[in-house]
Amino acid sequence: MNDYLTELLNSTHNRKEFSCGKITLDNYIYFQANQDVKRNLSACFVWNDYQTNRIKGYYTLSNNSIPLDIISENVRKKIPPAYSSIPTTLLGRLAIDSLYQGQNAGKLLLIDALKRSYELSKSLGSFAVIVNPLDDTARTFYNKFGFISLIDSQKMFLPMNTIKQLFT
Repeated sequence: MNDYLTELLNSTHNRKEFSCGKITLDNYIYFQANQDVKRNLSACFVWNDYQTNRIKGYYTLSNNSIPLDIISENVRKKIPPAYSSIPTTLLGRLAIDSLYQGQNAGKLLLIDALKRSYELSKSLGSFAVIVNPLDDTARTFYNKFGFISLIDSQKMFLPMNTIKQLFT
């Protein structure tokens, strides 16, 4: 049995019906997601409603790194001094179709993304999951789940050790 809500985006998914209310996120799934997957720029995971053949939501993951100097001192002191940047997993986009908003779908999709990121981090080093919230609504959403703002950046992160506690 699949332990995830999501599966990799493929040609059977009905992308044209998706609408989350954010044109940037809608356009991404319509026009760019397939190309990013083909170019190995990101992996796009979709949560499909097979009864309606509609995508409930999607997120993207990719490898990333962040400079050590944008992390708070209390986290930075745990990193060996030889590192000027640290490996992370970028949760680049996360969107819920408007038909499924307000039903904890965003929370479930985030948990799916964090679980997948944690599992991947066991075989490919990743210190944290990074997000770059699109707006204040998204920032509030990630704040609610413990994401920490990075110094002088719009980005936020959640350490993999914190994520590990959710799944062990």
